[in-house]
Amino acid sequence: MATQASPVPVPPNASGAPPVPEVEPAVVERWRSEGAELVDLLTQVRERLGGVAAVRLGPAPTVLVTDPAAALRVLAQRPEQYVKRSHRARLLIGDGVLAATGEAWKQQRRLLQAQFTGTGMRRYEQRIEAAARRTAERWAAHARSGQPVDVGLEMRSFALDTIWRSLTGHPLDAGTEDELAAVGSVVAALPTLPAGAAGAREAVAADLARIDAVAARAIEAARDGSAGPDGPGLLHVLLDAAGERPEYTDRLVRDELVTLLVAGHETTAGTLTWLYLLLDRHPEARARALAAGGAGSPERREAVQALVSETLRLYPSAWVLPRSAVADDVLGGYRIEAGTDLLVCPYLTHRDPALWPEPERFDPRRFTTAGLRPAAPGGYLPFGLGPRACLGLQFALRESTVLLEHLLPAYSLAFHSVPAGAAYSITVRPDGPTPATLTAVAGRS
Repeated sequence: MATQASPVPVPPNASGAPPVPEVEPAVVERWRSEGAELVDLLTQVRERLGGVAAVRLGPAPTVLVTDPAAALRVLAQRPEQYVKRSHRARLLIGDGVLAATGEAWKQQRRLLQAQFTGTGMRRYEQRIEAAARRTAERWAAHARSGQPVDVGLEMRSFALDTIWRSLTGHPLDAGTEDELAAVGSVVAALPTLPAGAAGAREAVAADLARIDAVAARAIEAARDGSAGPDGPGLLHVLLDAAGERPEYTDRLVRDELVTLLVAGHETTAGTLTWLYLLLDRHPEARARALAAGGAGSPERREAVQALVSETLRLYPSAWVLPRSAVADDVLGGYRIEAGTDLLVCPYLTHRDPALWPEPERFDPRRFTTAGLRPAAPGGYLPFGLGPRACLGLQFALRESTVLLEHLLPAYSLAFHSVPAGAAYSITVRPDGPTPATLTAVAGRS
């Protein structure tokens, strides 16, 4: 392990608060030369300098935020002061709600917010259940055949079917699913794309064209009145807005549709895949969840949701959240100057031993037993916090729980191999295939 890095000596500024301690650039260069990935570099920064620390990822220092109180301030208490400048997936999602800023973001967020809370969520219960039943039927066939399946692809298929039903009112057909594999290809390519916008777009032009074609067909069908067997969906909400509000151009409707597709299945598919990989190493956690109560009982549901929550602790949907300071502030006792870039990192907050004892251990009881998780509001933030927290939080938790209630009691998995590690892009996903054989549990399939 590298030796303790000394903060770069900088005199206190006029406010009286000291500057954020910074890892020496030479130390960072040495880490890079040793092959450290971004997550490794940020981990070392946190270990050496604490929950608010600076590191030069470019010409100017970037402030890493893992302290829960500081994360809460940046994301929830001062969101107007710490703003989102852009999104790494903008070439894919355009001006959709994830990438939008300012007044445009407020209007787009307001339109979609009601669809994911209370009455809005109840509209999608039937669609979530139908997608879960379809996956359970497919797993029954896989178990009968004995043919191996890729668990990651299975989870992606379920999550994509769920969001497609919610968007269009139609179950996902095989042709559309094949075309939408391009979404995953673009997301996986993001970290390695050329720096310039034109070069990046050219590198994934074929995949973007496939995604645009699917979006165009869905929009045209919705405009022609094709609401689907489950009735109108989120796409119809967007088209209704386009009929009343000039800012909802054809391009913005496309951008919101693709944004909801990306956000609505990439994160859920990854979470469910990680969960099955974790249960492979910790079968006792599955047994405890199923023993918590009978099928459909509140106790069983709470225990299954705890499996999901603990998976999200280890592999949060958004592992880093970039922000930029638009005014001077004091954060964690340190001076933050206007123009400073920050990275709030839920991934590292969730692995802080001062907050989570034995943080690398998978233990869903943290979410069912009092006193086993931090009381600090910023100590658990897998979907972010504040006004820009993930719109689909309740949707994602509900679909994951419903699927697991179908699959966990009915099938055991034997993985043929497991990924060696994780790939860090806009999400944290298993870095490799996840082939497994399914076996029906006697009397439960």
